Amino acid sequence: MAGRDKPAIMKLLKNTPEFEPDEVVIAEELLDSYLSSHSDSGYHVLVAELSSKVVGYVCYGPVPLTKGSWDIYWMSITRQQQGKGIGKSLLQTAEQNIRKLDGRLSFIETSSKPSYEKTRRFHVSQGYQQICQVADFYSIGDDKIIYQKRL
Repeated sequence: MAGRDKPAIMKLLKNTPEFEPDEVVIAEELLDSYLSSHSDSGYHVLVAELSSKVVGYVCYGPVPLTKGSWDIYWMSITRQQQGKGIGKSLLQTAEQNIRKLDGRLSFIETSSKPSYEKTRRFHVSQGYQQICQVADFYSIGDDKIIYQKRL
């Protein structure tokens, strides 16, 4: 990812209906941290492009104070490109990169809201297993669901 990709990623995030505005702010902070210090930030960002246009991205990083545990923080694909293998390719590339850095576990946290059902099915289809559900974590009726994959 280069700095020139940030506006397109921000547009993608803002156009993802599942993401609340305050969540987009946090995603932007991670992008800014990555862009300001790349390897020192601990964050890694991959971008998918078609015809020189950003159509997806993933942001991931090591979990502090662990040996080999990594979080997939953010991932989004344009609505027009969903279901075409771009998310799968981005996630697989992130996992390959994590393995190269001695990663052994990958975690994804997401919401239990009905609007996230497609996202949850995607995680399971990529080999992630639900290991935890924390009731009312984000708000009343919105649980935190944690998925894990052994790399």
